[in-house]
Amino acid sequence: MPASNRNPLRVAVLADSDTRWKWGALTADRIVTGNRTDGHRLSGFLLRGRATPTPRQLEEVGVRADSLREVTAVEFLSEMERDTPDVIVLALVGGAVQAMLHGLARVTADARLTGASAKRPVVVTGYVGVVYEKLADGLLLRHGADIVLANSRQDAERFRAVYEGVGADASSVTEAALPFLGGAPYVKKNQPRAENDPYTVVFAAQPSVPETAAHRTYLLRRLAEHARLHPDREVLLKLRSKPGEHTTHIEELPYQKLTQRLDGGLPDNLRLVYGHMGEVLDRTDLLVTVSSTAALESLHRRIPTAILTDLGVREALGNHHFTGSGCLASFDQLDAGHLPEPDERWLSRQGVAAGGASSGGRTYEQAFDTARQRVGDLLAEAADGRLAPIAPYYSLTTARGYLPGILARHHLGPDGTPLPGAPSAERDPGPVRQIVRRAARGAYRHGVQRVAPVIRRMGEL
Repeated sequence: MPASNRNPLRVAVLADSDTRWKWGALTADRIVTGNRTDGHRLSGFLLRGRATPTPRQLEEVGVRADSLREVTAVEFLSEMERDTPDVIVLALVGGAVQAMLHGLARVTADARLTGASAKRPVVVTGYVGVVYEKLADGLLLRHGADIVLANSRQDAERFRAVYEGVGADASSVTEAALPFLGGAPYVKKNQPRAENDPYTVVFAAQPSVPETAAHRTYLLRRLAEHARLHPDREVLLKLRSKPGEHTTHIEELPYQKLTQRLDGGLPDNLRLVYGHMGEVLDRTDLLVTVSSTAALESLHRRIPTAILTDLGVREALGNHHFTGSGCLASFDQLDAGHLPEPDERWLSRQGVAAGGASSGGRTYEQAFDTARQRVGDLLAEAADGRLAPIAPYYSLTTARGYLPGILARHHLGPDGTPLPGAPSAERDPGPVRQIVRRAARGAYRHGVQRVAPVIRRMGEL
């Protein structure tokens, strides 16, 4: 593996969805800034799969890279071996992170065996939002990265407890914050409002929460009723994707289709909107959601924020994460004019700190200081050849019945080497192959959004 000691600092981000690309690219910018006086160069890679973002989604995210292209796991590893960056940010689901860690471990081991430079890239990973399910599973699949970022003090404590509980090294856990918090603090506006500046209620929809058509239709109906009860308000249904697109999670029942079946249709003051969440929050007076990470963005700006309890407070919905926040509320309460008041101690533990101190007494601007310092230290170790080999907790010794299947999904063998027939990175795909890929992806999405719900309904008969 060739050495890389050039300026500016070279960073590669591998992401598998639009939101993870946003998290990965913004995280890279925050944790490497200041480690080289000449700045850094960002190379973006999109892992080919069901959620590979479309050009429209990438444009909406608004994060730019010096280069950006779509790759398979094997192609990415080949590129990292041929042209090694200083830092790699893995913005992926847990299984894909684990596969890349084993692949990178193999690449660096091969370099040492052949007498090439022992220097290797610093590997960083983490989570794009609230961690409310599969805590142990997701964390252990991320173990082996040099830095596992935690978005809050609470998450950092939980992450370390999991690693220490299985006897794994927990030193990689590094407290930071969500990299996309920011924007102008909310300023309460006087009533009555001007016609061109109405009181705006935004419902932040989620692709997979809730799951059933009945529950999603219920939320849509209550949102429409809220709009009718408050004709002076502008009510926006903020959607993540258009039908046929995928985000981090699969959306089988898009709200766009449910609106077509809603009794009475949508009132005039209720609209469907897309776009950058930060721009939508610029005009928001009340954010409503089941458990979207948008709630943390809203709370960071001090925008009144409601976490719905109408469907219960349940782990399956993710809204249990907000217990103690002071933000839990029902549509009945919101219809009556209730505005939740967030608990400041809860906000502090979540790393939400606009205009004040967050966990550990730090401001949001200081939240990445520790991670930035740790990246700098690891880069120095890499430059001297002192950076330890990548050593995930999962191996053929600890997880012989689990690990090979995870690696095989990315065309890697148990030792991290490409399996026979794995896609090659030696040449770009031809026109026919590109067409087949697009058709296959479209067929998958059609199956998820049209065929699967029908089969599910038939099974319930």
